[in-house]
Amino acid sequence: MKIFRDNIIFSFSTRQLWWFTATSRTRARFARTALGSFWLGFSNLLSIVTLGLVYGTVFSIQDFNSYVIYLGIGLVIWNPICSSITSATTLFINNRSNIQNLKLKPIFYVLEEWAFQIQTFFQSFLLVFIVLLFFNKSLLSNLILLSWIPFLNLFIFLFWFPLIIALISLRFSDLSQLVPIVLQLTFLISPILYRKENLAELNWIVDINFIYVLIDSLRSSLINSAIDYKLQFLILLINIIGFSVSILYLNSQTKKIPFLV
Repeated sequence: MKIFRDNIIFSFSTRQLWWFTATSRTRARFARTALGSFWLGFSNLLSIVTLGLVYGTVFSIQDFNSYVIYLGIGLVIWNPICSSITSATTLFINNRSNIQNLKLKPIFYVLEEWAFQIQTFFQSFLLVFIVLLFFNKSLLSNLILLSWIPFLNLFIFLFWFPLIIALISLRFSDLSQLVPIVLQLTFLISPILYRKENLAELNWIVDINFIYVLIDSLRSSLINSAIDYKLQFLILLINIIGFSVSILYLNSQTKKIPFLV
């Protein structure tokens, strides 16, 4: 319990610092651009329209409006998951100088990256969500009333799973090459560009795909006003276990990290 208490106290006491550094990264990312962070939402909208037209034709979609919403929300949720896991493979390496010269706990850099990914997600999600409201106005009420547990599960996952990937990557640098391949395959076998029914007898793949379960839970709550509370609390339990394991793993590696980066 002392491990968790110390990390919580440190995280809370430095919250303004790691949130500020994450915000600074976001601002620097779009420095000297006319549209700033608007580009995040705009690029997602462009992808949604393009993929919607292509795959809507390929799969002979009859109700194009509902498909655009389905595709749009799926993509905007997938992007932070993919980005968080990919960036995790070089998280500590990219902060080598600070880790070796500053007395900040390694969890600070984890929190900074997590905050950066959350900020990026909301900057992208808000613009896409506003546009999708023109297709389905009930999205707003569903967001307020039903989606807070799926969102909570998503944000917890975006903390602990990338952390484990980051720690493993310190010892096995090949992971930085493997992770993008696995993520690409995960994307292709996940019903994001297409509906689950298109998998036919391969539906079992979806049931063992935890990343897709997160995406589908949030997407269903937003689009269909459907939420399986038993499933959500099961996901929350898995997240709590994953969070605990990741913190314990981080604590066991804390003294070694400066020598591994």
